[in-house]
Amino acid sequence: MVVKRALAGLVLIAGFGLGCFGQAADVSAEAAAAFAPLQQWKSAVASSDAPALKMLYSSDPPAHIVTTSGDSDVASDVAFWTGLGAHEVRLEMVQFSAPQPALRQVIFQTQFRSPAVFGGHVSYVAEAQLWQQQNGQWKLVAAQHGNPARLEQPVSMNKEIYPEEADAHAQIRDALARAKQGHKRVILVFGANWCFDCHVLDLAFHRPDIAPLVEHGFEVVHVDVGRGDKNQDLMNQYDVPMKRGIPGLAVLESSGKLLYSQTQGQFENARALSPEDLLQFLRKWSPKAE
Repeated sequence: MVVKRALAGLVLIAGFGLGCFGQAADVSAEAAAAFAPLQQWKSAVASSDAPALKMLYSSDPPAHIVTTSGDSDVASDVAFWTGLGAHEVRLEMVQFSAPQPALRQVIFQTQFRSPAVFGGHVSYVAEAQLWQQQNGQWKLVAAQHGNPARLEQPVSMNKEIYPEEADAHAQIRDALARAKQGHKRVILVFGANWCFDCHVLDLAFHRPDIAPLVEHGFEVVHVDVGRGDKNQDLMNQYDVPMKRGIPGLAVLESSGKLLYSQTQGQFENARALSPEDLLQFLRKWSPKAE
């Protein structure tokens, strides 16, 4: 019954970030590191060892696998992970919890390199797992994952990037004043806290290779658009149509002059962008580029 409730609580959030499997008490980081089945899973993925990986899945009940395309099966899941040809596999643990002594819930982000994926660049896959102890052995009874991405994918969307009560008009005025004083430009990011790709872009702007360009060249204003019912006057003013999706970007000179507007939804699918895409964009519109 506990397993069924946990499976029923498996939540997908927009764009395939990973929610949680249900309410559970957190277990220490030391316990997560000492959880042998997870280390065996990581080792099998890193060595592309299909038989070893397959042995970790439950057969009774059959493991429940969910991907961005919908329900899948164990054979397809094993093929996905071993087909990555992953090397230098690292797990960034987000949650490790125990709803019952015989159950473990794990949410993490896999970071790896593979010549077969994005030319060997660092890639990310978000993964959530439910393990059950069966006859003295831990078996994977449920899992869900996203697709490989060049940018880190949010496994939680709890961060309030877009202040819902903020006066966006005042924020833009203040940002323009700071930009003028600091010889910068202003990036307006139209979005919402429920938007998966908005969280992807926010994480990217904080990467160590991207953050300095943002900090030194721009003032960033996050404009909350709600469900398309807030700050629409600003979206129209800066030619960032809501119908093209969010996040939507505009770049302003410190005088307020519009230099760039996202008219074709260029950042709507932020999860599919690469760090190089963002670096190219920031360098192009940086005041120091002129």
